[in-house]
Amino acid sequence: MKVNKARKYIPFGYKLMLSYSLFIIIPVLLVGYIANSVFVESMRKQTRTNIQGTLQQMKDNVQYKMENIQRISDMLYFDDKLAAHLHHYEMGWVNYEATKKYMLPKFRTAIETTTSKVWLSFYFHNETFNEIYSLWGSSDPLLRNPQVLEWYHIKRINEKIWYRQFPPENYGLTMQWRKIEDDDRYGRISLLRRVVDISQADMKEIGFLRISVYLSELFESLDFQKIGEGTTLLVTDNEQRIVISSGLPGWKSGDTWTGANPKEHLVIQQALPELNWNLVALVPTKLTDTDTDKIRTLTFIICLACFAIFSIAGFFISRFFSKRVSKIVSVLDSFQEGEFHKRILFKGNDEFTRISLALNDMGHNIGGLIREVYVTNLRKTEAELETLQAQINPHFLFNTLSSISRLAKFGDVDTQHLMVMNLAKFYRLSLNDGRANISILKELELIQAYLDIQQVKFGERMQVQTDISVGIIHFDTLKLILQPFVENCLKHAWCGDRIHIRITGTLERELIVFRIIDDGVGMSSPIVARLFEGTEDAKAGYGIHNVNERIKLYYGHQYGVKIHSKKGIGTTVQIEIPAIRYSDKKKTKIS
Repeated sequence: MKVNKARKYIPFGYKLMLSYSLFIIIPVLLVGYIANSVFVESMRKQTRTNIQGTLQQMKDNVQYKMENIQRISDMLYFDDKLAAHLHHYEMGWVNYEATKKYMLPKFRTAIETTTSKVWLSFYFHNETFNEIYSLWGSSDPLLRNPQVLEWYHIKRINEKIWYRQFPPENYGLTMQWRKIEDDDRYGRISLLRRVVDISQADMKEIGFLRISVYLSELFESLDFQKIGEGTTLLVTDNEQRIVISSGLPGWKSGDTWTGANPKEHLVIQQALPELNWNLVALVPTKLTDTDTDKIRTLTFIICLACFAIFSIAGFFISRFFSKRVSKIVSVLDSFQEGEFHKRILFKGNDEFTRISLALNDMGHNIGGLIREVYVTNLRKTEAELETLQAQINPHFLFNTLSSISRLAKFGDVDTQHLMVMNLAKFYRLSLNDGRANISILKELELIQAYLDIQQVKFGERMQVQTDISVGIIHFDTLKLILQPFVENCLKHAWCGDRIHIRITGTLERELIVFRIIDDGVGMSSPIVARLFEGTEDAKAGYGIHNVNERIKLYYGHQYGVKIHSKKGIGTTVQIEIPAIRYSDKKKTKIS
């Protein structure tokens, strides 16, 4: 046999030594550039996030103060007794008594519930009541008295534009925050709200509320120092006029804000929807550039040090690196990622050629083995799913047939017929032509058929309430994931001779969440833990284990069943599956 002698070749290490010094600078600069970009962008995002969080806190404080003012109006708006007094047109002593003993104390109590300086003006249609007000001249009432209460006849504002333009009443919701009358002059804003008589079908207006408060009170939390020195906070209205500011003196109330130079300021806005205004933060770029400059300097020093170290070490390790090694590593990485179709081919007669041939053979062999194992596991999973599905509710069928037998024995033909029809409907839906998944609508019909059967058995002792969101009925679910838990409630959860069960279904982000809630005897934590084992000593939990395993086999291990229970209080079972639209074209058969 003829033996082929190995051809001589120049070692690869010597070849690489000549080119190493040319290529080392490229990856160092690339890594340095990417690292610097990532760190700088991360710093800017962190700064923006922190400022947005601070603005959100300021917004929450403003909303809290506004809601505090709104609560004053709620105390008067929803007071039926106050409305009855305002609707009473009997002059003299009756109105005097109503004003003195109820109406005035009610209004004073309302404004005393807040620590803010407020001016409550109430305009009423019933002119049998007297007006109550003070003459303030050209001064601001809130400068003299922190809590002002005044009553006027409605005719004083009948011709006011802001009153005539007030929107139609939507009970409990219609209100406006506006600057009216002298609000702009004294830096105030008013909450406007009508008072209606709900005893009448048309909810006729019987009064009108105006609660004025200083803007400085609402925006007390507006402080530029919470963000940093040199920053500016502005509140702009829907016409981009500055309402109030904090920070640099260049921005004044009443000026029009036209934006800021992006090279000089980072602009972050937070909407105030109740006022239709915006909270604007102007952050000098110098504050963020200081940190980014430090990062750039540090990155440059690190890159320079790396380049020096690699250059010195290059002579000793150059023969271990090459383009061919990179290709081999890329193939190995592909193998690690499960992609065994990638191949490599080197020209020449050296060790890399032999490695490439070995890798190609290995990839081909491992790919075949992986496909074989995948098919085997897939068949195993399908077999497990079929086994679990086949185990569902044989005892339920036995119990129902026993009940039908007893009904036949006692001659209750109508009830017997009803149970037979519901049983047929239950199994028609549960068989589902051998498919594992059905729509949630069908699953609800299935559980209703089961409940109808049980209602015949238990009568008024069993009360079931369903609260299913309409938006989920066309999503996909495994069949028979609700019935085992309802069955467990009826079998093990009785506390006395009655039981109440509530079934809910909602869409929560990317999940469909079912909950079965009972007010039964409840369970301890160790018992709940054993329910998921599916062992012989946990027969009550066999259906729970079954449903949990089927969900995990079909959808994945991140989905399944959770149970929360307390003895003497009741049990809540939570079932989580992915929100997948049900399609007749995409069904999985079990048999």
